[in-house]
Amino acid sequence: MPRYTMIVNGDTVTVEAPGDMPLLWVLRDLLGITGPKYGCGVGVCRACTSHLDGAEIQPCVTPVAECAGRRVTTIEGLADGETLHPVQQAWLDEDVAQCGFCQPGQIMAAVALLRRTPDPTDADIDKIENVCRCGTYFRIREAIKRAAAR
Repeated sequence: MPRYTMIVNGDTVTVEAPGDMPLLWVLRDLLGITGPKYGCGVGVCRACTSHLDGAEIQPCVTPVAECAGRRVTTIEGLADGETLHPVQQAWLDEDVAQCGFCQPGQIMAAVALLRRTPDPTDADIDKIENVCRCGTYFRIREAIKRAAAR
């Protein structure tokens, strides 16, 4: 079986897996990282949103072979020790989460947006395609604006 080495949340890891295995299964099943959620498995709901070399990806449709030698960040790698990332703090301040299932992916999408667009408009925020089954989109928007203001 092929071996792939990558940096996941700051730690170098090596896994044995078929090259076409989705990164989501590597993260969850082989590495025990459960923040990225399995929703649809086809990259539509975006509950699994993570970052690859700083760019937003959907690990449910990203083969592990594409991640070799690269940096993967999940919600677990966003905070700096005990200090939450500004987006995570804004999520708490705005009381965004309802059921919470989509929140790791929502937060990771928001972080990627703010890296690309530090002062996003409502139209910029509307381009985030992550699905929230509870419909907390207004609070998500407010949290993104709060994080941008920091």
